[in-house]
Amino acid sequence: MLQKLPIGVQSFSHLRQEGYLYVDKTKYIHELVNGSKQYFLSRPRRFGKSLFLSTLKAYWQGQKELFSGLYIAVEEDKSAHPWQAYPVFVFDFNGKNYQKAQALENVLDEKLRGWEQGYALSGTQSLEERFRLLLAAAKEKSGRPCVVLVDEYDKPLLDVMADEKLAEHNKAVFKGFFGVLKSCDEYLQFVFITGVTKFSKVSIFSDLNHLKDISMNKKYAAVCGITENELTDTLWLQVEKFAEVQDKTTKDCQQKLRRTYDGYHFHPQGEGVYNPFSLLNALDDGELRSYWFVTGTPTFLIKKLQDGEFDLWKFTDGKLYSDERALADYRADNPDILPLLYQTGYLTIVGYDDRRQRLTMGFPNEEVKYGFLESLMPAYAPKAVPGTDTDIFTLDDYVENGNVDGIRQILTALFASIPYTSAGTRFEHYFATVIYLVFTLLGKYVHSEVHNSQGRADCILETAAYVYIFEFKLDKSAQAALAQIEEKGYALPYAADKRKIYRIGVNFSSESRNIAAWEVCE
Repeated sequence: MLQKLPIGVQSFSHLRQEGYLYVDKTKYIHELVNGSKQYFLSRPRRFGKSLFLSTLKAYWQGQKELFSGLYIAVEEDKSAHPWQAYPVFVFDFNGKNYQKAQALENVLDEKLRGWEQGYALSGTQSLEERFRLLLAAAKEKSGRPCVVLVDEYDKPLLDVMADEKLAEHNKAVFKGFFGVLKSCDEYLQFVFITGVTKFSKVSIFSDLNHLKDISMNKKYAAVCGITENELTDTLWLQVEKFAEVQDKTTKDCQQKLRRTYDGYHFHPQGEGVYNPFSLLNALDDGELRSYWFVTGTPTFLIKKLQDGEFDLWKFTDGKLYSDERALADYRADNPDILPLLYQTGYLTIVGYDDRRQRLTMGFPNEEVKYGFLESLMPAYAPKAVPGTDTDIFTLDDYVENGNVDGIRQILTALFASIPYTSAGTRFEHYFATVIYLVFTLLGKYVHSEVHNSQGRADCILETAAYVYIFEFKLDKSAQAALAQIEEKGYALPYAADKRKIYRIGVNFSSESRNIAAWEVCE
């Protein structure tokens, strides 16, 4: 009988007591507790941070019975003082609304009051002083220093990004409250803080100069997520069941799972990982869906991309670069959006130039790629929705059926539907963006190459019966576009192909802001 998959389970004790399947991550806990004293880890949402923090809590509380058969059980039993219990204080900032004044202070107050009762503390001082007194009292009563675990520290900041005044207020609250950790080192055994982003201007990082950031540490690259080895060692029975439901071979299904959910790298040479939330849901349902992406719409990211007129085709043309220093920090006023896209899980490290210490960024997998681009379509082409004469599904039907006139009509209607205020003054950039989105999303159904820099056509679409070779021009002529297709030999690879070949030259007019000419050569 297959073990239950821990979908949505964030409590380690519940997971172990109820017999859920567990991918053993306790080797990382052994390394952490025998290394530094204070840590920070950044990972995207729903990547297992809360479960890992809960596992740390169980370890520091000395709950030996929960770790039977796991890596750390053997290592801990070798130590001089195994399974000692320490006072543990967990701050979980999930599941709260921080968009009201004093919301953060109320959450901290509620936490402190619950603990203060056990130590006969009055709770009449400031939040930071109460925290200091709590740590001192806990050490005095237990005879052991304290463990402080902070889950999703940045939620009170991300929730109020649109309210600059409240955002600055919450940063100040954090500065005073968690700044206590710096002056209370004598009361502390271990500190572990998690979040999605690392805000460089939040003094929790500058004040805590002993806080070791392991977010891009090779040793901890797979601390969250599921590696290929973990998939085959721990989840293989589930993969076989998935293949049975899909009526395909396990090899084919493993490749599909890898292409859809794998590909995250948190260090240039670090081990790659699957998105655990999506992978476990897919194995449980026996279907490939966009599980992770649909749990949150990146509206603030879309706005930043639009406001900055970001060249979207860089996402897939292999020319999106950054470096480790830039990716490690995030500032709300930073014009560089790559750190935020990386930390939130929409981009990952796909290449590294050691000589120049330059990272190449890209989409980790198909779930993120197509989910993210689909979410951008309403922002750039608001009327390209299902049921209209400009939707991607109708266009896909025309491509599959060889309806060249229909393709032209869809594109013409699409650009005619874009409000003047949306495109602004940089129509060329807007035109290129919409074309990129349309044909890349079509690549979800057929094969497309868009804005490739190697001399190939702007776009090649392949179906079972047709090959479409597009060349786009702006304020030139469709004939010039067709001539380039011939001069560059874009159709030569298909010379022996039995499918029907369409060479299509398209000229866009910046004045009319639409297709000015369309020429087809069969």
